Amino acid sequence: MEIGMTHYLALSAFMFTTGVIGVLTRRNAIVIFMSIELMLNAVNLSLVTFSHYLNDVQGQMLVFFVMTVAAAEAAVGLAIVISMFRNKQTINIDEINILKY
Repeated sequence: MEIGMTHYLALSAFMFTTGVIGVLTRRNAIVIFMSIELMLNAVNLSLVTFSHYLNDVQGQMLVFFVMTVAAAEAAVGLAIVISMFRNKQTINIDEINILKY
C-alpha cells in the first residue's frame, strides 16, 4: 500500500480540526498556544504535500517562513503567559481580565 496525497491531506485536515477544537474548547493559555502550533503544522504538512506532488520548491520554502513565525509566536506567547502568571497567579483565560478596571 502506497501512501498518497490524500493520506497526507487527510492527516493535515485532522490535525487542523484538532487544533481548532483545542482553541475553541480549552481555557488554558498553554493548551491554546499548543493548538495554534498544531494548526500551523497542519498547514505546513499541506504545503509540503502540494509542493512535493507539483514538483515545486516554493511551498517548501514557504514552510520555513511559517516555521519562523510559529517559533516567534511560541516565544512571545510563552513570555505573555509567564507575565500573566506572575501577575494573576493563573493561566486560565477566563480568570484573566486585565482590560477591566
